[in-house]
Amino acid sequence: MSSSPREIALVTSPAAGKGLGPGLRAAVARRLRDSGLVVRDLMGGDGEETLSLTRHAVGQGADGVVVIGGDGMFHLGLQAVAGTDVPIGLVPCGTGNDVARYFDLPRQDPMAAVDRIIAHRTRTIDLARSGDRWFVTVLAAGFDAVVNERANQMRWPRGQMRYQLATLAELRTFQPLHYTLDLDGEVRRVEAMLVAVGNGPSFGGGLRITEGALLDDGLLDVVIIKPMSRTGLVRTYPKLFAGTHVTHPKYEHHRVRKVTVAAAGIVAYADGERFGALPLSVECVGGALKVWV
Repeated sequence: MSSSPREIALVTSPAAGKGLGPGLRAAVARRLRDSGLVVRDLMGGDGEETLSLTRHAVGQGADGVVVIGGDGMFHLGLQAVAGTDVPIGLVPCGTGNDVARYFDLPRQDPMAAVDRIIAHRTRTIDLARSGDRWFVTVLAAGFDAVVNERANQMRWPRGQMRYQLATLAELRTFQPLHYTLDLDGEVRRVEAMLVAVGNGPSFGGGLRITEGALLDDGLLDVVIIKPMSRTGLVRTYPKLFAGTHVTHPKYEHHRVRKVTVAAAGIVAYADGERFGALPLSVECVGGALKVWV
């Protein structure tokens, strides 16, 4: 185990945790300082500035990064530390909190999560990489991504209801997509409702779309949901929370080191963030991240 950290970059943004992140900053910083750490408090005006500040702090020798927020803030922070020996910790206050689920972090008690960081126990995990961007949970590249894209264009309502309305709107018109997939060199052309690429097992607040995915096996889990009726899709949706959709006849699962996903007109999302238009090539990078657990 590495020596205990001396200086922590504490990172949040104005929008983190639906605005809750900034309010926690003072209490989190105080707890970290009381444990003997030097805290560099970072918050940019937006995500781009916040990431720039975080990368600068890591480049200047910060011994660790702690982000306050949800999966989106963790996604931002890991862009600064992926592929380095600098660990990252999470104080959860997001909506989905899948990263917190991965590491069994307290989701209702921020100070208990801070104490996990102070204890300085780390776990090394894999990450998924596409070009110069990384993700830790799941890349959504189908119906789920289309819903995200529609919801982001809606000004009303706010919160989770926006995604529910976007889902209903897309259900009325969505048609199966034509995909070209390269699975470790095996090219396949399929029609599907969605393709998901998982580094971990869940996204979207506990939807276990890539059930069985492990964070440290050196592989990506690619799930294909083949065409089904709107009624079938609605009936299958609740099974995602338990991971029992894996027995559905329209479910297909592959484990690969690298995958390329192509489909016309789709913008993929990863860690709940807008990631990029297809086609995208994604590879698993083993041992790319150290996390305080």
